[in-house]
Amino acid sequence: MTAEAFAPAKINLTLHVTGQREDGLHLLDSLVVFADVGDSVRVTPADDWSFTVTGPRAGYVPQDESNLVMRAARMTGGMPCAITLDKHLPIASGIGGGSSDAAACLRALKRLDGRAIPRRLERLGADVPVCLRARPCRMTGIGETLKDVPVFPPLSAILVNPGLGVATVSVFKALRSREHPPMAAELPSWTDAADLVGWLATQRNDLEPPACRIVPEIEQTLTALRATEGCLLARMSGSGATCFALYDRHEVAESAAMALRDSLSPRWITVTRLGRPKV
Repeated sequence: MTAEAFAPAKINLTLHVTGQREDGLHLLDSLVVFADVGDSVRVTPADDWSFTVTGPRAGYVPQDESNLVMRAARMTGGMPCAITLDKHLPIASGIGGGSSDAAACLRALKRLDGRAIPRRLERLGADVPVCLRARPCRMTGIGETLKDVPVFPPLSAILVNPGLGVATVSVFKALRSREHPPMAAELPSWTDAADLVGWLATQRNDLEPPACRIVPEIEQTLTALRATEGCLLARMSGSGATCFALYDRHEVAESAAMALRDSLSPRWITVTRLGRPKV
């Protein structure tokens, strides 16, 4: 018997850093959505735990007990399994790859034998709880407080990674202020993509400026995205280095991506629909 789960890329449409706790953890306020591109996790009962990584980006993934997938699996306390991660997303890229993989592993294990999802998943990382939910959410606190966004207009995007990892801890260290205003107490009810993007333009990713100082290729990527025909908004996701551009029609995004592949090769470039993918 085998069970599988999809691990979609996570996109921070906004990311406001609103403070820092005494233990050093940062307080966040973020509008998070998910893409229809990602990794996948397969689990099969076994005599002992094992972890195998396949796929085009397998060589970049640690395959020992430090991996979030293995750490999440062992937190369940259930029977051992052979775990296979098919890796397609770039690592250390601000789109929740490791966190989404861990969340997908938990979903797969639950499908396999009904085992409970562990509590306090934010101990694994701020993105793990929202990646477990894998639908449009407002994420606050240190990632433990989630509120569903029930209405999210159809939106297409291009994701571009410049091929350079950026350490989250380095970006936070380079942050000049840790006290930024949050989003409004109540989010608007967007009627369409233009309405949503108009509101997004008034918001921020507070980690984008320090990340650009550390990795100038991020700013170069954003400039290229903003110059594409039909781009409504371009921003960095998470702590980087992946950037996204938003479009109101999928065919426009596909056409823009084709042009970018000529000018930005060999960077990782993909077209996706944002919202609530099947996980």
